[in-house]
Amino acid sequence: MTDAPKAWLVRSGGGGESENFALEHGFAAGGGFNEIPNLTEVVSRDEVKEIVRVALPHLSNAAVANYTSQLWSMRRVRPGDLIVLPMKTTSQIALGTVKDGYKYREDDDPRKRHVISVDWQRTDVPRTAIKQDLLYSLGAAQTVCQITRNDGAWRLQKIMEAGNDPGARDETVESMEAEDADATDAAESTFDLERIGRDQIQAYVSQEFAGHGLERLVAAVLSAEGFFTQQASRGADGGIDIFAGQGPLGLDSPRLIVQVKSSPAPVDAKVVRELHGVLTTHGAEQALLVAWGGVNKVARQELRNQFFRVRVWDAEDLLNAVLRNYERLSEEIRADLPLKRIWSLVEE
Repeated sequence: MTDAPKAWLVRSGGGGESENFALEHGFAAGGGFNEIPNLTEVVSRDEVKEIVRVALPHLSNAAVANYTSQLWSMRRVRPGDLIVLPMKTTSQIALGTVKDGYKYREDDDPRKRHVISVDWQRTDVPRTAIKQDLLYSLGAAQTVCQITRNDGAWRLQKIMEAGNDPGARDETVESMEAEDADATDAAESTFDLERIGRDQIQAYVSQEFAGHGLERLVAAVLSAEGFFTQQASRGADGGIDIFAGQGPLGLDSPRLIVQVKSSPAPVDAKVVRELHGVLTTHGAEQALLVAWGGVNKVARQELRNQFFRVRVWDAEDLLNAVLRNYERLSEEIRADLPLKRIWSLVEE
């Protein structure tokens, strides 16, 4: 048995419905347990199971076990533990330390009742800054589960401190209490296959289209969306990487300037302001910032003031653009980024 802080994944709704509430109020909000009453006085897993059976009598035994595992995990979170929130609204990762553990709030919105008090320390870690093996654990389909595999707790602590993933320590030996092992195995045995697939594609793009190669991919996507594009000459573009416009010569509206940042680190507000500042210089009407690592909180606030002039694509947005245009991309691009559609059963 170890006293080292544990790491817990806590989502905030299937579509990120409670993310803003969680970050603004210092909570990790376990949405999806609307019918479950206050668990503050619960002291055993069996008690949780009985509460679930009473509150949700229609559930199968497997579903009861699933709910019980997640709710008991939430109940066992302790001050000093680490919380990781993979966000749906920004495609970034939020990390914080637990302050007071589990709480039950009397709130009209049932998604905001079962919460954990958290001191959020990073809310803009890009998924691209995390290695694939750890992303597998973050791809667990459950709302709440413990992260134990591949030295996950230690690595998430380092990511929270420094912003990047050092990888697992060679000397690490995975061990946990038997009860924890059962809960974790159940939680991490079911994965969000779509999320894992997207992470794999992003990792491939990061490797195969590194540096200026990402500009080539962005230009190809914009061409597929109907723009006439021209990549800027190296070193003489004033920070602009691609010019794009409508019409056969690219002279028609909307006329775009595009800046591509391939770094996995979030872009700051200075880049956003500078891009907005050169719009007039280039005779453009709109600007697109492709920031592979996303933007930080200050830059996000800056972008709200430039809603009708500047847009941002992070890695997730660029992937969405690639997928919706894949059949229209050039044969050369598709050869460099070979993808195929697969079908998967929807996990309820």
